[in-house]
Amino acid sequence: MKKHYDPLTHPHCQAQPYAPSYWASTSPLPSPKPPPTSSQTFEVAIIGGGFSGLLTAYYLASHYNIHCCVLEANQVGFGASARNAGFVLKGAGRLSYPTMVKKWGMSAAKGVYSEFSDAVERVSNLITEHSIACERQENGYLKVAHTPGALTRLKEQTEFLTRFGDNATFLSAPQLRAQFMNHAQAHGAMRLPDGFGVNPLKLLLGYRHIMLQAGVTLFENSLVRALHSTGSGHELIINDTSVSIRANNIVFAGNAYNNKILHPLINNRYIPILSSIMVTRPLTQLELGLTGLKTHQITMDTRTLKYYYRLLPDKRLLFGGRGAVFASQQQHPKFLNGLKKGLTDCFPCLDGIPHDHYWSGYIAATLDDMPHVNFDNNIGYILGYCGAGVSFSAQAAFRLAQQIAGQKIPNLPLYNTPLPYVPLPNFRRLGQLAYYQYATVLDKL
Repeated sequence: MKKHYDPLTHPHCQAQPYAPSYWASTSPLPSPKPPPTSSQTFEVAIIGGGFSGLLTAYYLASHYNIHCCVLEANQVGFGASARNAGFVLKGAGRLSYPTMVKKWGMSAAKGVYSEFSDAVERVSNLITEHSIACERQENGYLKVAHTPGALTRLKEQTEFLTRFGDNATFLSAPQLRAQFMNHAQAHGAMRLPDGFGVNPLKLLLGYRHIMLQAGVTLFENSLVRALHSTGSGHELIINDTSVSIRANNIVFAGNAYNNKILHPLINNRYIPILSSIMVTRPLTQLELGLTGLKTHQITMDTRTLKYYYRLLPDKRLLFGGRGAVFASQQQHPKFLNGLKKGLTDCFPCLDGIPHDHYWSGYIAATLDDMPHVNFDNNIGYILGYCGAGVSFSAQAAFRLAQQIAGQKIPNLPLYNTPLPYVPLPNFRRLGQLAYYQYATVLDKL
C-alpha cells in the first residue's frame, strides 16, 4: 500500500493520487500534454503547473515574447491550485498590516497592501477578458470574530484598514445575522467589498488555455528528476530518460509540492502543511432558512487555526480548516469529525448533515509568514502563500515575469527578501504539532 504523500519525506509528488475534490467532480481534466521525447532548449523553464507556473509562463509569452515551457510532474489540476477553497481575497501570508508597519514601516506596508489589492483586480480582469467560466460568485469577504477578545482586535483592524483607504466596514452581531448569516459563534464581523469565490480548478484550466494560446509549451507527466548548471544555463533531466530540457533561466513554481531536494534556494525554506475541506450535500430551503445564509460571499473566522466557508452555487456548503500534522493520519476520521464539529458550532441546525466530498492538500508556510517572489542569477521562485494564493499568485507571476524580462518592480519585502531557512528540518512536524497546541489555547482568547 502506497504511503501517504508528505513533501518532507517523499522525493517528489509524481504518480500520487489526485484529490477526490468537489471541483474534480465538476471539471473533467483535458487530455494531458505528453512529456518531451527529445531534448529541447527554451529561454525559461518553469517547474510546476499550478496558478503560479501557468501565469508566469503566460505573462512571459504574451507580454515579452519569451520562449518558455512549463514542466508538470503530474497533470495540471493535481496540486494546491485545484484543491483549495477558491477564495480570491486581498492578502497572502499571515502577517497583519499593523505587524507589517512595525517590521517595515508605513510606506512598505501600504505598498504590500497595494500589491494585494492589485492581485484581486488582476484575477478579476483575467476572468473577464478571457471569458473564463469559473463559477464566480458575488463580491465580498467576511471576517467573523469568534470571541469577544477577537471582536476587539477586529474593530481595531477595521479602523486600521480604513486609514489605509480600504472600504472596510464593521458589522455588529445583529447586523451580521440580519444581512448575511445566523452564525452561532459570531460576536461581529468585518466586511471587505472586494474578494470573491470561484471554482479554482475551472479557473486553473482557464489559465492553462490562455497560456497555450500564448504559445507556451506544456509538458505534463514530466518530472524534473535532476537539475544541473551548465556554462550557459541549466539542464533539467526529465523522468527516467536521457531526455533533457535546457534553459537559460529556471523558475520553481511548485510551492508546497516542490521536489524535496532540487535546489538550495528552496530546500528547507518552507513548511508544507495539510489543510482539509468538506462539502455538504445541497442545503434544503428549510436549512437555508435556519442558517440564515443570505450570501455566497467568502467567509473566514479570526482563529489562528482558521475555519473558512462559503455557500456554493448549487447550495452546498464548503467548510475547511486545519488538517492532520502527519501525512499518515490525514484520512483519520477525527479530522473530518473536527470539521463537522466546527460546522455545527457555527450553524447548529446543520448538525449531522451528510458530506458528499472531503479532501486534503498542502499549503506552504514560511518562517517569516510571508510569500516570496525572487529572481536572481537566472533562477526564480514563487513560494509561501501560507494558504492564500488564489489571488496573489496572479500578481506574483506578473512581477516574476517582469523581473525575468529585466523590468523594474516595486522595492518591497515580498520581492527583495530571500526565503529564510527553516532550522531543525527533521523536527518540523513536531514543531508544527506544538504550535497547533499553542494556537488552540490562543483561539479561546
